[in-house]
Amino acid sequence: MFIVTLNQDTIAPRNQTVQFKEKSVNRKTGQFINLILYLILITISLPGTATAAPERRTALVIGNGAYSSGPLKNPVNDATDMAANLQRFGFAVTLKKNASHQEMEDSIREFGDQLKKGGVGLFFYAGHGVQIGGRNYLLPVGARINRDTDVKFQAVDTEIVLAEMGNAGNNLNIVILDACRDNPFGKSFRTAGRGLAIISDAPKGTFITYSTSPGKIAADGSGRNSPYTDSLIRHANTAGLPIEEVFKEVRKELGKKTGGQQVPWELSSLEGQFYFSPGKSGMSGTASTDDLDAEIKKLEAEQRRLGEDKSSFAKKKALEEKRRQIEDERERLAAEQEAERQAVLDRKQAKKTTTLAMAKRPPQPTAGETSRDGRFIAYNNGTVLDTQTNLVWAAKDNGDYISWPNAKSYCENYRGGGYSDWRMPTQDELAGLYDTAKTYRSNCKEDVHLTELIRITCFAHWTSKTSEGTIQGEGRYSWERSYMNVSTATVFSFNNGRFGWSRQSNDVDFRALPVRSAK
Repeated sequence: MFIVTLNQDTIAPRNQTVQFKEKSVNRKTGQFINLILYLILITISLPGTATAAPERRTALVIGNGAYSSGPLKNPVNDATDMAANLQRFGFAVTLKKNASHQEMEDSIREFGDQLKKGGVGLFFYAGHGVQIGGRNYLLPVGARINRDTDVKFQAVDTEIVLAEMGNAGNNLNIVILDACRDNPFGKSFRTAGRGLAIISDAPKGTFITYSTSPGKIAADGSGRNSPYTDSLIRHANTAGLPIEEVFKEVRKELGKKTGGQQVPWELSSLEGQFYFSPGKSGMSGTASTDDLDAEIKKLEAEQRRLGEDKSSFAKKKALEEKRRQIEDERERLAAEQEAERQAVLDRKQAKKTTTLAMAKRPPQPTAGETSRDGRFIAYNNGTVLDTQTNLVWAAKDNGDYISWPNAKSYCENYRGGGYSDWRMPTQDELAGLYDTAKTYRSNCKEDVHLTELIRITCFAHWTSKTSEGTIQGEGRYSWERSYMNVSTATVFSFNNGRFGWSRQSNDVDFRALPVRSAK
């Protein structure tokens, strides 16, 4: 078979005028050269001298890797990249990825029907393949194979591909099998051999190539493609290189890379020349075609670089945004820590001032007084006066779980000491009771820090501060978490001196402690 493809743009039309500028040659020499050019143009313009339309090229490409046993990472990439390469060579490509048994057989039959229209046929397979009894089988994805006798019914015999090619009667067929990877079921097979077997009865005009020599196995590879497919794609793109030379270059390259462990193998009954990529050899294509291909490759390379630059820029932008967010968060945390530190200092200073004032002024008993603890005075009517803030507290909280609405109602309806102006305390008022120098055990088994004159049954108490929006929080207690679009209120902990938010409907662990202002 002889394949010739000409770029029609390089053939001058019959009425094209050749301009020849005479400068240093004499008139006779100029006339002679003009005559020769004219004869060349007439010759290439005659019917039959220009090449007929390019031969039809049809390819079926299959890549299987998603096996339940012995999965492979490269076959789908191999098939995808090979299909794209073949399309650049003018093949009409059918691509199948992780195909089932039925999909493989159907696509092979459709491939055979297309080959009946003539031209060149090419079958490429990447994935697991096994030989049983001297016959080669390609393994579909989803095949249920437990023993070697299952292969005949669950796998695809390569003879089906060759039979379709022989039945089509086209001039040239190419079979590329990157399927010599190790048998994933080898330990349970009694009659299976390593690698693939030699195909000896292929149709005339067939070129068959294995990714390694018969009986050997090929590597799947650690890159995007198997070593064999990677080398094949690269060398097939060499302009003007016959198919035999392409695979010879692949064989030399893999032999060197693997130290002779993987040596591709070919069988051929071709009678003519075939080129994947036409070039300057004269068998297919012209110099202008090569120039155009070179320009296309340059543009593709520029497009790839542009894509890489865009990806790099996007990653850099995302990295800078993340860095800015971290800096903002660090500044916010530092501000909160400074505010907390200052609050602790202020409380210590206030306590120190109060202690000094109380030390200078000896306590004076008042009517109904039962006991004193620093600035706090307990009375026999169930109230405790804070002489520093002039606030009067109930001597004990409500004593049980309570929600915020019920806590508010409890405080406002409290009548301790005969007073009717009791209310729910603010955050700062509860914080003013917190004193790490004073500790006792509450009924809920938690240490609390405040004067023992005020007895609380658990550590967390409601405050009057509320919110109807979204609250961000963080902590191990329910009142230290985040809430969105719910009614919330703050809770103060006499265990650690911190505030938190909780749903107003929550009543777990929370108490109510009434307060009033002394008249």
